[in-house]
Amino acid sequence: MAESNVIVAVGRRKEAVVRVRMKPGSGKRVVNGRALLEYFMRPVLVTLGEKPLFLTNMMDKVDFTANCKGGGLSGQAGALSMGLARALQKMDPGLRAMLGTEGLLTRDSRMKERKKYGQAGARKRFQFSKR
Repeated sequence: MAESNVIVAVGRRKEAVVRVRMKPGSGKRVVNGRALLEYFMRPVLVTLGEKPLFLTNMMDKVDFTANCKGGGLSGQAGALSMGLARALQKMDPGLRAMLGTEGLLTRDSRMKERKKYGQAGARKRFQFSKR
């Protein structure tokens, strides 16, 4: 029994996946059952996650609940930003241009490079010995 005015969107960054449920409200923010600042702990990450709401002046006009999985806090904050931007775009298609120019709707494709065989890491080689 989902409400008709609830908008669902997904954001991804590195290994993190965030599912956002957004609806019109008074500015309530919940991430994994905790308050936004309580979950991310660092104000920089909170600012990064809330960036789409701040740019569109929707800070106290919508409530959202986010479910974060995978990655670290930084990746989850980036994924939250993308999820919120996508949800706002679904809510009001007129915001697409503003969110797009800020790069909030573009998936950041940078991922951790895999380790290669015959090497110590992704790029680091084992120490070379001439003799």
